[in-house]
Amino acid sequence: MPDDSQDSRESQDLISGGHLVAKALKAEGVEVIYTLCGGHIIDIYDGCVDEGIDVVDVRHEQVAAHAADGYARLTGKPGCAVVTAGPGTTDAVTGVANAFRAESPMLLIGGQGAHTQHKMGSLQDLPHVDMMTPITKFASTVPDTARAADMVSMAFRECYHGAPGPSFLEIPRDVLDAKVPAEKARVPQPGNYRASTRQAGDPDDVQRLADLLVAAERPAILLGSQTWTCRATEAATELVRTLNVPAYMNGAGRGTLPPGDPHHFQLSRRYAFSNADLIVIVGTPFDFRMGYGKRLSPDATVVQIDLDYRTVGKNRDIDLGIVGSADLVLSAVTQAASGRLNGGGDKRTAWLEELRTAEQTALDKRLPQLRSDASPIHPYRLVSEINDFLTEDSLYIGDGGDIVTFSGQVVQPKAPGNWMDPGPLGTLGVGVPFVLAAKRARPDKEVVALFGDGAFSLTGWDFETLVRYDLPFVGIVGNNSSMNQIRYGQKAKYGEERERVGNTLGDVPYEEFARMLGGHGEAVREPSEIRPALERARASGKPSLVNVWIDPDAYAPGTMNQTMYK
Repeated sequence: MPDDSQDSRESQDLISGGHLVAKALKAEGVEVIYTLCGGHIIDIYDGCVDEGIDVVDVRHEQVAAHAADGYARLTGKPGCAVVTAGPGTTDAVTGVANAFRAESPMLLIGGQGAHTQHKMGSLQDLPHVDMMTPITKFASTVPDTARAADMVSMAFRECYHGAPGPSFLEIPRDVLDAKVPAEKARVPQPGNYRASTRQAGDPDDVQRLADLLVAAERPAILLGSQTWTCRATEAATELVRTLNVPAYMNGAGRGTLPPGDPHHFQLSRRYAFSNADLIVIVGTPFDFRMGYGKRLSPDATVVQIDLDYRTVGKNRDIDLGIVGSADLVLSAVTQAASGRLNGGGDKRTAWLEELRTAEQTALDKRLPQLRSDASPIHPYRLVSEINDFLTEDSLYIGDGGDIVTFSGQVVQPKAPGNWMDPGPLGTLGVGVPFVLAAKRARPDKEVVALFGDGAFSLTGWDFETLVRYDLPFVGIVGNNSSMNQIRYGQKAKYGEERERVGNTLGDVPYEEFARMLGGHGEAVREPSEIRPALERARASGKPSLVNVWIDPDAYAPGTMNQTMYK
């Protein structure tokens, strides 16, 4: 008689490539993968089921990649998306590129035809690694089944080299499906295959920055996205309060200080950067958002702190650069400066009052639009209503062009980690995927998302995914039936007779779209209707869209200045 028990033992000693991948994901702490199914990758699904990793299926691979990016930003752990070969991987390129520019650690796993069919024209065969290399920190093919888990851990390790970013692995189908003896496969153990990348900066430079802060009469600090990436909220707050320094925040750094904090400033940044004698830039590159560094006073001492050596001093000369993790650097600076102010903190009281006056002047200028009862609704009135609607538990997501430019000047998250936008790539369509990630990563949070009507249409079909997974959120569409950020530039450059070329959308009743898919939806045309509609969306307990018809001829100041192109 055949020895069935021996056959069983032998089969138990074998493990497939897909299951090895899942074990490596589990070792990294991955709890969910975002995916759109394909025949090349189904063995990874099977492995994830065994490892207790949730498989969230979406309607477009761009959504999967954006969701992995969003999950990483919110949790500090790497996100993961799994897509099939060919068009599955190319559909995810935009999401990976966005994560690359936003310094977000995620892993995209793409399928590939079998090794045995290499260069034979197999289904969906493309040179994925060649395409992904310029927009990732690491891109490779997994050459052998026994290497599958090891390569996954390698990709995760590379995500955290310097400033975080995405990695890509291409795994041929025969590598995933094949089984190898378990003892021949290296499966890295949790916590044992990469080291901490947190750096405290050069001690001499830390001391020098402390000296500069003690001596400065008109300092200012900008807390950028790495303030959140490094979880440096406590360190940043301690520094600005101990040393009495006015703070401005951008990107994911918004919310580091709550609105109303005496050191929280927003509208007077240009004034501060034109008049400060010391400007400290934390975790923000001198890219288009910073005028490539040209908006800083040429007479100011400029200090830049960043995780990436290549970013420090790029596009603009600096007086001091520190490469390190914002939490450790800022804590060390505060410690080095504490007790040495000798009244220096008090002498800055006049500087803070000067900035507060500039802040109030800017607000007073804008108040009529913030409170406008005009119809169509002015975008400033809409974003003001949204800002008032947010609570300390509200996570705000901005997805759009002109409408999100409006919101960036008005919406103030009440706590750290409560602001999400695409980042410097300016990708439209991140909103629905970020909601998908946020409701999984931080289920305790209310999610409020503002969409431009053009932005929502790019990935809006995955509203159905939110309904399917019962993930309620409050969504608002600022609907002007236009791509207004581009329209304004065309009008300014070519005249009114050519301002409507290639930028005009249809009048879409997005509230009906939401209801069709099983969510809550309603339309708003009068300013007084905004807040009641938001409250009803909150109370519905469903994914919701409040379709707010806004003035198509109102443009954000940033749009009118076209600063993103200068």
